[in-house]
Formats: sequence, structure tokens, C-alpha cells
Amino acid sequence: MKLNTRRGRYTETVFQFLCLLAIALPLVLLVLLLADVISDTHGRLTWDFLTSYPSRKAERAGILPGLVGSIYLISLTAAMALPIGIGAAVYLEEYDKRGKLAALIELNISNLAGVPSIIYGLLGLELFVRIIGLGSSLLAGACTMTLLVLPIMIMSSREALKTIPQSFREGAYALGATRWQTVRQVVLPLALPGILTGAILSISRAIGEAAPLLVVGALAYITFLPSGLDSPFTVLPIQIFNWVSRPNQSFLENAAAGIVVLMAAMLLLNSFAIILRNRLHKRRYW
Repeated sequence: MKLNTRRGRYTETVFQFLCLLAIALPLVLLVLLLADVISDTHGRLTWDFLTSYPSRKAERAGILPGLVGSIYLISLTAAMALPIGIGAAVYLEEYDKRGKLAALIELNISNLAGVPSIIYGLLGLELFVRIIGLGSSLLAGACTMTLLVLPIMIMSSREALKTIPQSFREGAYALGATRWQTVRQVVLPLALPGILTGAILSISRAIGEAAPLLVVGALAYITFLPSGLDSPFTVLPIQIFNWVSRPNQSFLENAAAGIVVLMAAMLLLNSFAIILRNRLHKRRYW
């Protein structure tokens, strides 16, 4: 009996160590990678760098058009993807949960979530740029990014809706509420933390995408800010890609500074999603 107890404790200790190692190793590698990137900036990460336009001279080059373009693009993507994604999730989970059409749509959404982003770029090029005639504009890029994030947003929103106990819906029906009233006043408010968290995380994926936007026609070198939805644009990943492709070592320092800005933006969005989820979770009681 004592031997079995010792073996159990030894096995548990080894398992805990392996789990800790699995957590610590990626974090250590990430910290080392981030430290290496920061060291490569060589003091380029300044306020002038954030507020200046690109230049053929590395010491004068800034990241303002890419930063503003990313903000515009993500804002438009969120404005289009949120109502469509949440609406599709509500329909599939609350109105046609067991229908054949819902099963077919769910299967296709799951497959689309794993499609490489470059495929969405080709789809956006043919549909939005050529057929609809939006051209290589900010709106075409936002529509393409909307297609990219929609499958993930729909899946995460459905998972959030599934966490609401069925007894809540049945209680609302017993009080005479319609299905829409139940969804609007009971289900959605309770599922809001999970829905918003999934939405923010899915949109944060679009911040780091360059391939689909390059296919759509985003510019690699631009010295002005977008003036409207039909304006040419660039984003942070494309600006970084442009600098990395330059043979001059000084542009590589600019690219390192741009990577730090991009990582900070993604970390900020992810942190906001976690804080928002934790605060909204405190209001849920069952």
C-alpha cells in the first residue's frame, strides 16, 4: 500500500513538472525572442518614428500610415463582422439548431476556419476588387478581412451561447416571452462576455495579416493617410514586410521597431479581451 502511494506521488510530481515545463518553455522562448527584437531596434522606437511617414532614408522613415491604416481597417472589419457573426451564431444556435441547413452551414464554417488566409485574399481580389469594382481600396481590404474573421467569430459566439443553461430559456418561455424576447433579454446579455472575448480575439488575428491584403492590392510604400473608404492604404505587417525586404541594415532596425509596435497592439487587444471578460463574468449568477 505504501509502495503504491509513493509511486502515485512520484508520478504526480513528474506530471506536474512536465506541465510546468510545457508552460515555461514557450514563455521563455517568447521573452527571448521579444528581447532580441527590441535589441535590434537600436533606439528607433521613438515618438517621431510613430508619427512620421515612410522615407527612402531609413533614419527618417516612420510608421504612421501603416498604424493609421491598421486602425481604420480593424475598425471597419469589426463594424461589418460583429453584427453578421453574432447574428449568424444566434440563428444557428437559437432558431435552427437541429435543422439540416444549420448542420450544413456549421460544417462549412468549421472548414472555412482552417482555410489559409491567402485564399481569402484571392477571393477578395476576384469578388470585391474586380466583380463589385471596389478597387484596391480600404473598403475592399476590410471586406476581405471580414470574410477571414467571420468563421472564427461565429464559432466562438456559438460556444458562448451554448454556455447559457437551457433552464433560463425555459423560464423565459414559461413567463410568456417570445423566442426573440428570450434571446434579446436573457440569452445575449448572459453570453455577452464570451461573445465579446471571441470577437476581439478573432479581430486581433486580422491585425497581423499581410498576405490577403497584398493580394487585394494594399500598398507597400505610401506617404499619405487614407482619406476615405475608396482610398489606397497600407497596414503595419505590410510596412514591416517592405522594410525587411530592403538590403540596408538600417531598414531592418525600422522593421524591428515596427514588430514591437505590432506586438504591443496585439497584446493590448488580447489584454482588453481578458479584462472585459472577467468584469462581465462577475455580473452573471446562476
